[in-house]
Amino acid sequence: MDLKKKMKDLLPGWLHGPAPEGDVVVSSRIRLARNLQGYSFPHQADEEALETVIAKVENALEKTAFTMKRLDGLTQADRLLLVEQYLISPDLLKNPSHRGVMVNPEQTVAIMLNEEDHIRIQSILPGLALQEAWAEANRVDDLLEAELDYAFAEKAGYLTTCPTNVGTGLRASVMLHLPALQMVDQVKKVLSVLPHVGLSVRGIYGEGTESAGNLYQISNQVTLGLTEDEIIGKIISVTKQVMDQERSAREALLAKESRLQLEDRVHRAYGLLSEARLISSEEAFKLWNNVLLGVKLDLIPEVSVEQVNELFFLIRPAILQHIVGKDLTPHERDYYRAEVIRKHLKTKRE
Repeated sequence: MDLKKKMKDLLPGWLHGPAPEGDVVVSSRIRLARNLQGYSFPHQADEEALETVIAKVENALEKTAFTMKRLDGLTQADRLLLVEQYLISPDLLKNPSHRGVMVNPEQTVAIMLNEEDHIRIQSILPGLALQEAWAEANRVDDLLEAELDYAFAEKAGYLTTCPTNVGTGLRASVMLHLPALQMVDQVKKVLSVLPHVGLSVRGIYGEGTESAGNLYQISNQVTLGLTEDEIIGKIISVTKQVMDQERSAREALLAKESRLQLEDRVHRAYGLLSEARLISSEEAFKLWNNVLLGVKLDLIPEVSVEQVNELFFLIRPAILQHIVGKDLTPHERDYYRAEVIRKHLKTKRE
């Protein structure tokens, strides 16, 4: 198993690169919802209309480096791989016919076609980089709008399938790693305040999904009546407050009376990941969470943050199946997941 080569092919391109405030913020994402004038929204459009949308977007970007992936031309494993790479949403898989995604070479921008809306432009970058992600998404949006006639109303803004996206059509979100707040039993208290300031908290794949590994997405609830800069500025401001509370909780855990318990928890998790022969994805996520905190606090100096971030993807079912190169039963997944984790940690230490 040539793990290094497979990692290069399978891990998302956006994962590597500078990550501002990367000790707490895993990634930043901008999503723009757009629809074409004169065509029914995807859930009501016929096959001809859906195909026309795909063709129009392809033509608009034919002189760029974006490549098209048609979901109805992919295996289910390849479709799930796109979800695990955060290039498409789980919702796009519900009906793969006449659906697709266009991706740039760096995998920092993905354009979903015929999901809830005709076009959903997503820009994702590591760390707290919402403004940079917005600039990239806006650039692609301008390329499309120069060639396409968007559904737009002077008073309402961009028209979308869901009323909550009308206006700017902008969803800005950050993925935060909050293990210390969870350990001091404060994470629910901190996050419960966010809906009162117009923000929502979601799981690792967005709306309707659960948190795993103490990862939480914070995003805006309102797109109408606010400018893009106002939305992004608000999320950055609130994110910094949550970051401060997470860092304070980490400092408390490092205090003399708590440090030994923290070190024990971190090194037990690292020992299990390094030596386990069978491991489920659920257990791997829990252990990953503790190891990542330990690495960020310099309690495991022989392991890098980048290495542990890569593990977050390597333990996923679809990525794991592509690494092994065959369909896997649940028991086989647990076996190969443990093997991949051991090999990845060992290789990095040599």
